[in-house]
Amino acid sequence: MRTSLLLCVLALILTSCNNEPNYTAQEIIDKTIKVSGGELYKSAQITFNFRDNVYKSTRQCNKFMLERFATDSTGQITHDMLDNDGLMRLRDGKPDKVHDTLIAKISDGINSVHYFAHLPYGLNDASVNKELVEETSLKDTEYYKIKVWFNQDGGGTDYQDVYMYWINKKRFTIDYLAYTYEVNGGGIRFREAYNARTVNGLRFVDYKNYKPKTKDYSITTIDSLFKNNQLQLLSKIETEDVSVELLDKDC
Repeated sequence: MRTSLLLCVLALILTSCNNEPNYTAQEIIDKTIKVSGGELYKSAQITFNFRDNVYKSTRQCNKFMLERFATDSTGQITHDMLDNDGLMRLRDGKPDKVHDTLIAKISDGINSVHYFAHLPYGLNDASVNKELVEETSLKDTEYYKIKVWFNQDGGGTDYQDVYMYWINKKRFTIDYLAYTYEVNGGGIRFREAYNARTVNGLRFVDYKNYKPKTKDYSITTIDSLFKNNQLQLLSKIETEDVSVELLDKDC
């Protein structure tokens, strides 16, 4: 009897030690957004430099504006503004009409830079779908592996792109991500986050940007290529001089 009781107690202890929460993909993303700033994203003005251009985003009262300031070789400043109503361009402070064939290209370029700089904010947009693929490890750290894809309605011109996020099981931070793309013949990229810092309550990172050395890859297994040193470093994605101004939440 005593032996049976001890075995039962031991079984309970082992079960409780291994009883990790069974989070859904949605719950994992919610925690990740919260850790990185949560509600602060919704009422903030964020400014940063990226590859000789200045970017600024403003979100307040369910409205947004994404901006880019670029200076050409003649000193002219192009100011692009993308908001709820569409794209507008100023050149040296004066309205400059954008040809219809360039609107999508310019808008996508602005949106893409802001998207990566503001991650994980945006992963709860209405057009986003999420799936917990598996739990895995990279560099001796445990991760939730989350697949993200988009609805055509509201998913933008690149709605067919697929993303994968490796979210740290302890910290709930995005330490790695990968994505497929269809433009220019298509391909895949893998990014490793580094230089994490918090600015006025919001978390930012830079990325090492990799591509596969071979054509034998998929979005699901690209982390195995990273483990086996089968990725080539292409560039570094660095946001500099980041500033955050928290705005009034009252609308």
